[in-house]
Amino acid sequence: MKSTAQSIAAEPGRTPLAPSVRWALASLSLSMLMPSLDTSIANVGLPTLAQTFSASFHAVQWIVLAYLLAITTLIVGAGRLGDIVGHRRLLLIGIVLFTTASLLCGIAPTLWLLIAARAAQGVGAAIMIALTMALVGQTVPAARTGSAMGLLGTMSAIGTTLGPSLGGLLIAGLGWRVIFLVNIPLGLMNFLLAQRYLPRDQRKTQSARARIDVVGTLLLALTLAAYALAMTIGHGRFGALNMAWLAAAAVGAIAFVFAESKTAAPLLRLPMFRDPTLSAGLAMSALVATVMMATLVVGPFYLSRALGLAPALVGLAMSAGPLVAALTGVPAGRIVDRFGAQRMTRCGLIGMIAGLSALAMLPATVGVAGYLAPLVLVTANYALFQAANNTAIMTDIGPDRRGLVSGMLNLSRNLGLITGAAVMGTIFALATATVDISSAPPAAIAGGMRFTYAIAALLIAVALAIATGGRVLAHKAGQASRG
Repeated sequence: MKSTAQSIAAEPGRTPLAPSVRWALASLSLSMLMPSLDTSIANVGLPTLAQTFSASFHAVQWIVLAYLLAITTLIVGAGRLGDIVGHRRLLLIGIVLFTTASLLCGIAPTLWLLIAARAAQGVGAAIMIALTMALVGQTVPAARTGSAMGLLGTMSAIGTTLGPSLGGLLIAGLGWRVIFLVNIPLGLMNFLLAQRYLPRDQRKTQSARARIDVVGTLLLALTLAAYALAMTIGHGRFGALNMAWLAAAAVGAIAFVFAESKTAAPLLRLPMFRDPTLSAGLAMSALVATVMMATLVVGPFYLSRALGLAPALVGLAMSAGPLVAALTGVPAGRIVDRFGAQRMTRCGLIGMIAGLSALAMLPATVGVAGYLAPLVLVTANYALFQAANNTAIMTDIGPDRRGLVSGMLNLSRNLGLITGAAVMGTIFALATATVDISSAPPAAIAGGMRFTYAIAALLIAVALAIATGGRVLAHKAGQASRG
């Protein structure tokens, strides 16, 4: 961790960052690594947990779903609360909550207590994820923001990549409880680093303190929970129950907008979406995350059914994407610092379109290498886009809104991933023209893969159009403010 933070602190031609800033970056890196690790580490233990608690697979899936729902529903509220009570103060609370909940997960005697502890762990994770990016602006100079964002992207990718393999090793050697207890030493280390090195919150005058929008926060949480359930329940089938949850989400969204327009201290000030950089950045983040989920939905079926790889080789091939994201995160951040966030956002999207187009035209005869090469291109440019888009959004945000905007940015990504799992999965299933994908012939799987990636390329083209349009609008807005 320390060497990674030092690598962005000692770039050629720049004044090295102070040791205290490096340690602060190490704390922020841990705050991004831990929630990412627990997003994926529990998945590998679901068969073991189903056997341990004599539960159905659908029941133990709530171990994963409770964690993701807590993050998705609370991340915006957590960011806003950080703006009010202090980013450092709330991050420390989040670390303590996440670590304590990890302990409760590790000692849980029943399945439902484990699920409840995972929900509490998700609350801590929402706080940590939202406030980590918010604290970047208070920790590193503006000229290093891109590098810091790239570092956080790297840590997120490392956590996602490491989770399944580390979880499998721990379960095999020490049992399932250790996959949660491993967070305790990480949490203690992170708390000590954050307490010692993160910049202290500035005292706010009574007039500067905002009230917490309880009604708005509750409505947004319920709306997001309904939408997440609509996209995840049903196990691949979008039926009446999914439609009911989607309708509830629509009603909740209308109620939320109405409540925000009437309250004196809203959670989200609706006029803020007139900012073209913010609105474009959030829309692009959701679109890109939707597309990236396609690689996780389509990849395993194509590699196993169309190319005939064994499960172990499928897992190894699927780790290529997150590994590339982990390796390219910090270099991508440096490129953003050098050439500018807006320009690199567009470059990242163009690179993704090139990779996705290659996958859409891929003949089955090229084999595994022919599939992985365009996938590496997509993932590397995704890392560039992430670093550039996050930097563009967060650079000019005032300290009193950093937590809120950071939460919104992470929410857009989470909603994109949730939507992608449902939408891209449905597109892939329809494109194979078979009732059951698991028994579809190789040619049908290959055809479905090509069609799905063609749609993904079109979605990124829409994101590129948004990036171009947002740049034009931002330029006009700047000219108007100067005039």
